Amino acid sequence: MSVKGRVFGSVVGAAGLAAAAGAVGIARQNRVIGNRAAGETVAFGELHSPPRVVVADDGLALHVEIDEPADFGGRATTDDDLTVVFVHGYSLNLACWHYQRAAYRGQVRTVFYDQRSHGRSARSDEKHCTIEQLGHDLRRVIETTVPGPCVVVGHSMGGMSVISLAQQHPDLFGDKVRGAALISTTAGGLDPGRILFPMLPLGLGGRFVGRAVRTLDRGHKAVDLARSWGHAIADVITDRYAFGDDVPASHVDFVYSMLDATPFAVVADFYPAFATLDHFDHLAPLGQVPTSIICGTADKITSVGHSRKLHSRIPGSSLLECEGAGHMVLLERHKQVTAELDDLISLAQGQDLS
Repeated sequence: MSVKGRVFGSVVGAAGLAAAAGAVGIARQNRVIGNRAAGETVAFGELHSPPRVVVADDGLALHVEIDEPADFGGRATTDDDLTVVFVHGYSLNLACWHYQRAAYRGQVRTVFYDQRSHGRSARSDEKHCTIEQLGHDLRRVIETTVPGPCVVVGHSMGGMSVISLAQQHPDLFGDKVRGAALISTTAGGLDPGRILFPMLPLGLGGRFVGRAVRTLDRGHKAVDLARSWGHAIADVITDRYAFGDDVPASHVDFVYSMLDATPFAVVADFYPAFATLDHFDHLAPLGQVPTSIICGTADKITSVGHSRKLHSRIPGSSLLECEGAGHMVLLERHKQVTAELDDLISLAQGQDLS
């Protein structure tokens, strides 16, 4: 069940959504419908394409994978075709888009990458572990891998990367970037202790988190060992904080495997970025393109109030609230999320901004 509010306002930015109704009509003629059940026949972590490297502006190597439709039974794309760029969240990796990746194979050109210090991307120095840098990284990925227009889709910290891109490179929106999706994310006001719960030893949280993170970082190898010893307890914590309703054990194990693969030193490096995040005054570029906001009503990390605030601050945005779902709504309610992305992609394809 979901509560879905769609408002494509009469004026949605100068770049070209004034004719949104016409764009929807055009889009439906070429509608993309993701194969929403495709991911259920493939094991988690098995979807890959040949690795590529994008070099960030500080020289760091980012691991990138591109699914070309022609490689999976679709038609060959041209430089004018739309690409969808997926940006994962904190302590996860590109595999978290399992269901969406399976759904769009052979239909849409898609780009997935591991954010710096995550997955198979190179480890960043602490100085560059900032939301601002993540926005620059996303720009480099787009510049390097996207020949035509694109839609950017970010979950949790990935959504913050999309917002950072809008803040620092607003000129891309309405031209290069034709649409955006912000999933289980925020532009500020986050209690960073909540986002750390699954990665911290049991019992640390609240007002002690900031001090504890720095203390634990000095002994991060011991923390990583403790996390591996406490697998059973960590499974319970992951289930409680990542999901809202009951989900298959395979979902919990999959999320835990990604969290557990992220060294605690990386967790500590990014912590200050969440504690100081305040970008609600820099959302205007997202109002120039179709923007979908998605969240579970039982999200314990970035509560649904954050998504409602984003919706209120981004003119013309749509809001999908997935009743009872948690932070990992992209897994827990993957069919609803993919359906929302179908609409977004169709709108972006139907735009004529010339």
